[in-house]
Amino acid sequence: MRCHCDEDALIPRPRGSLPKVCAVALAAIAIGGIVFWSPERLLGWVAMVILILTLGPLLHGVCLLAEEMMHHANTRYRGKALLNHVLPACGLGGRTLLAAGLAVLGLYQSGHPLPHEGWKLVILASCLYALLKSLGVLGPSEVEVSDICEGRKMNVAHGLAWSFYLGYLRLVLPRLEDSIATFRAMHQASGPFWGRGSRRLLILIPLNANISHKLEDEDDNINFYDNLPNNEIDRAGVRGRVYKHSVYRVLDEHGKAHECVVEYATPLLTLYNMSQESSAGFGEAERRQQVLLFYRTLQDILEHSLECRNRFKLILLNDEEVDDPHFLSKAILRHLEQQEKEEFCLTPPPHQEMEHPSDRTSSEPSINHDWHHLEPMSREPTLMISLERPQPLREPVEMTDYYRETR
Repeated sequence: MRCHCDEDALIPRPRGSLPKVCAVALAAIAIGGIVFWSPERLLGWVAMVILILTLGPLLHGVCLLAEEMMHHANTRYRGKALLNHVLPACGLGGRTLLAAGLAVLGLYQSGHPLPHEGWKLVILASCLYALLKSLGVLGPSEVEVSDICEGRKMNVAHGLAWSFYLGYLRLVLPRLEDSIATFRAMHQASGPFWGRGSRRLLILIPLNANISHKLEDEDDNINFYDNLPNNEIDRAGVRGRVYKHSVYRVLDEHGKAHECVVEYATPLLTLYNMSQESSAGFGEAERRQQVLLFYRTLQDILEHSLECRNRFKLILLNDEEVDDPHFLSKAILRHLEQQEKEEFCLTPPPHQEMEHPSDRTSSEPSINHDWHHLEPMSREPTLMISLERPQPLREPVEMTDYYRETR
């Protein structure tokens, strides 16, 4: 197992509109061929095909409606209106009916109405469509089901990500900084290294979802140090429910210890246990896909949360390689180093000299006249921070009398 440096190569992106573009291109080619060979029959053929393609789903919707009205009208729809809820749920919506009506109208307007044999063909094709659809032969593909579930947020991963955020992260992350400050005050004598990057909660997300309850069992360079102060929150009838985080010391290649708050994403235990239960119908491939969707969904939720922003770091662990016994400590240290150097490096260089405004003498050039002749304090630009206390704004001075005297 290792930490994947390029997460874009693993995280699935939302599906786009390429299938629609391909379908439009194929339809345009077919219609263009008909226009070229038989332009006078174009409207009639198009209307007949649309009628077949709409009448078949309508007949299948009638079959679904019979099931819903006989066995599920009260339990699933709670006696709701037939036209507003049951018919659209069975695919008997207004758009399908409108398309079928326009197809019939197009047949009569084309000047070439279907013969008696043609209507038999339309009815036979529509009935066979309803039969094959009910038997699952023409059912939606796995890609279509996945697209629908992702678009409507109906995956297991979406529910777990929202539950993890609303039931845990949104409660504890706003309190994390205060907990770390209290922990530092309690352990000031030991002098632990607390970088700015280690002030975040590191959440580990392995792709195989098989997580250990003790990090030191995964990597002997990681040692449990202590727990942060408990957060007690009244939750769902439980008075003073305890939420806690664990602090670990992670050793680098030089033996230096780095303290950080790190834990696995607990919903992954649910995904792993589901894949072990045959009744759940959840295989290894589905589990891996749900882990990736869980990571993407949780990342999007936390990035848009004002309470949790800049208080977390999700670390995706790839399980393709298991040879390195210190993969976990290296992954954690890599993210700590990245945060230290790229996000919070505001300290000036050690040889940088910053001049205080009060140290200037009268022999220095005037700012108003010779500002362009000032000697630079350093050849490299740095961040200048004033050490003076902020001063209040000057009060307005009445100048009316002075203005009258000068006139």
